[in-house]
Amino acid sequence: MTALEKKSTMEEIRARFDRDVERFSRLDTGQETTMDAPLVLQLLRELGQKWLRPGARVLDLGCGAGNFSLALAQEVNLLDCTLVDLSGPMLARATERVDGVNGATVKTVQGDMRAIALPEAQFDLIVTGAALHHLRETEDWQQMFARLAACLKPGGALFVFDLVACDEPAVQEVLWARYGRYLESMGGVELRDKVFAYVEREDSPRSLAFQLETLRAAGFTTTEVLHRNGLFAAYYARKAV
Repeated sequence: MTALEKKSTMEEIRARFDRDVERFSRLDTGQETTMDAPLVLQLLRELGQKWLRPGARVLDLGCGAGNFSLALAQEVNLLDCTLVDLSGPMLARATERVDGVNGATVKTVQGDMRAIALPEAQFDLIVTGAALHHLRETEDWQQMFARLAACLKPGGALFVFDLVACDEPAVQEVLWARYGRYLESMGGVELRDKVFAYVEREDSPRSLAFQLETLRAAGFTTTEVLHRNGLFAAYYARKAV
């Protein structure tokens, strides 16, 4: 059995998120175990003001409790939001928080992001936070990025904030230890060990270089790293007009 085959199943991941709705419902932090989440939420707000017009269509992939869509809805009127998540309780909380904010409307889709049906050329913006690192094989990443490119309208953008890996083992080791110290500063060794355990079980992040190269191969013509702190990065990719 390969290392990826030993990872948690999507059903096991769904069950954990079903039990963890409250932690993901904090707009002031976004997600406390994710480095610089408040900064990235503010960056998304500011970009939303530039990128989106009233009535824009947004796909929030792996929406959790809806922090990304809520941040955008607070800035842009009449957003049409499609929320996708494995967890029914997460989708319920996200809907409760986003629906009606500045006239926003919400549609929800529960399921594995690799398998759900997605419409073509319908969205102005796709956002995804801490979800892509659940993809496994290289083919999963290639197919997902190709599907996201197909979902966007010409000129549409993809905004990603996620855990990333490093291709150089020594760099990965240093940044992993740094992340451990960050977690200890918030909740001690107990929090560090808890987070490290579920990352080991559930997550399979890829390097930023791999993701940007895969995006370009999928048809995105512009990619830009917006922020990086250790093993967490925010970037965007744009589809050709």
